[in-house]
Amino acid sequence: MSTFETILLMLLVVDALALAALVLLQQGRGADVGAAFGSGSANTMFGSAGSASFLTKLTAWLAIAFFLIAFGLAYTAKERAGGMEQLGVPQISGPEVVEPERLTPEPEGVDSGIPDI
Repeated sequence: MSTFETILLMLLVVDALALAALVLLQQGRGADVGAAFGSGSANTMFGSAGSASFLTKLTAWLAIAFFLIAFGLAYTAKERAGGMEQLGVPQISGPEVVEPERLTPEPEGVDSGIPDI
């Protein structure tokens, strides 16, 4: 694994952990209804709109970064697999189809309905 792939993999793990933490920090849609009737306190740390818009935007940017890093890792893996041909490593193709063998021979003169190939 190259250094570039290792860096991308570490960034992907950090991004995934940050994305999971941000999703867990956000309040559900029903939490605002309870605050409207006085059972909760307003979050004014991030402004009058609360933390919802800030955390939502940050979550969206982290999700975009997650997908871009994942696509980058997929591209580097494809390039590395393509480079194996130049080194003389044979590529593995799909499974070979093997005809099954008969366990018992057919009696003479009986037609099984299976054409002989």
